[in-house]
Amino acid sequence: MDISLFLEPVPEKCFTTINRPGKNTFGETLTIYRNEEDFPELDGFQLALIGIKEERGAVDNHGCADGADYIRKAFYQLFNHWTDIKIVDLGNVKTGQEISDTYYALNQVLTELMKEHVLPIVFGGSQDMTYPMYQVYEPTGKLVNITTIDPIFDLGNDNEGLNSHSYLSHIILHQPNFLFNFTNIGYQSYYVDKESIELMKQLLFDTYRLGILRPKIDLTEPLIRNANILSIDMAAFRAADAPGVKNASPNGFFGEDACKMTRYAGLNFKLSSIGFFEYNPHYDINSRTANLIAEMIWYFIDGYSQRQDDLPTADSNDFKRYNVQIAEGEENVIFLCHKVTGKWWIDMSFMHADDPRYERHHYIPCSKEDYDQAMNNELPDKWWQFYQKLM
Repeated sequence: MDISLFLEPVPEKCFTTINRPGKNTFGETLTIYRNEEDFPELDGFQLALIGIKEERGAVDNHGCADGADYIRKAFYQLFNHWTDIKIVDLGNVKTGQEISDTYYALNQVLTELMKEHVLPIVFGGSQDMTYPMYQVYEPTGKLVNITTIDPIFDLGNDNEGLNSHSYLSHIILHQPNFLFNFTNIGYQSYYVDKESIELMKQLLFDTYRLGILRPKIDLTEPLIRNANILSIDMAAFRAADAPGVKNASPNGFFGEDACKMTRYAGLNFKLSSIGFFEYNPHYDINSRTANLIAEMIWYFIDGYSQRQDDLPTADSNDFKRYNVQIAEGEENVIFLCHKVTGKWWIDMSFMHADDPRYERHHYIPCSKEDYDQAMNNELPDKWWQFYQKLM
C-alpha cells in the first residue's frame, strides 16, 4: 500500500538553526519526508516518527493539534548517538474531513509499518489515537497488552462517544475483543471515582497509584515490559516539568521519571508501538514540555539500541529457575531470572489454555520484590490475577 497518501511532509519551520555546538543531530542524520515527490522507502528502517495533528477527540484541550511540529523541532536538535539504528520521519498524518478519516489514515500507516517490522513512535494530538493504534493488531489474531501512563483511566461515561477520556471503554467493548491486559501507571486517586477503581479490579486489570510508584520508579519496569502498546498522556507529569498540558496538575511523575520509563519501553523486546499525547504548545513555557517529550523519545531510542530477546520460552536455557512453595498453595510459584539482563518473570506455563492465543501470556514480567514476597510465604498479586485470566 502507498501510505504516502495518508501523510504530509515535515514543514520547513521544523528545520531551524541549532544553538548547541556539535555534529550529528537528529535533524542532520534522520531520513526525513520533506517533499511530496520524494517519499522514503521503508526497507531497512527500524523506527519511524509519525506526527498527529488531530484534536477533535480531545476533551478540553483545544490546541493540542499544533503540538507535533513543536516536538519534532525540539527532537531535531538532540544528538544522534546511534548511527546503526535507522530512523525515518514520515511527517504528519493528514487530518481527515471527519475524525474517523484520521483514525483510518493512522491505522493504515501503522498497519503497513507493522508489515515492514518498523516500530512507530507516534506523537502529538489527543490520546484517543490509542484506539486506532489498538485496532492495528486485530488482523494478527493475537491478544495484546496495553499500558498507559496516565492520571486517569479514560473510561468515560455511559454511551459516551469516542474521545480522549473514553477510548479505553471503546477498546474494552470492541468486537472482536483481543485485549488481554490493560495496565495503568500513575493514576491519581482524587481524579478517579471509586466505581472506576472497582471496575478495573473486576476486569482483572493492573492499576498503580502515583504515590506507590513515584518513590520506586524502577517498579514500573516490569509493568512496561508487559506492554505491546504504550500510550502516554503528558498530564501524568507534574506541571512544573510539563506545563504544556491544558489540564496539568501540580502532582505527577517528574521529568527524570519520564525518561526512565520510556527507556524501559525501548528495552521491551515485545513493545511494537508507542504514543505521546495531549501536549498543547499554547500552554507551554519556553518549549519545556516539547523538550521533555523529545528527551523521552531520545531515551526510548537509547533503550531500543540495547534490546535483547530476553522473553522466556518453554525450551530456553537462558534463565535461572526458582521454585517457591507457598504454604496454602497447591502449586509452586515458579520464578525465572534471565542470566544476562537480570529481569524476573513468573512462569504460568502450567496453565495449559486451549486457546493458542494465550501461549504468549504464560510468562508474567515481575520484579525481585515479587520473588522476595513469595519467599516470605505471600502469594504475589500478579500470580493470582493472571491465574484468573488464564482459567
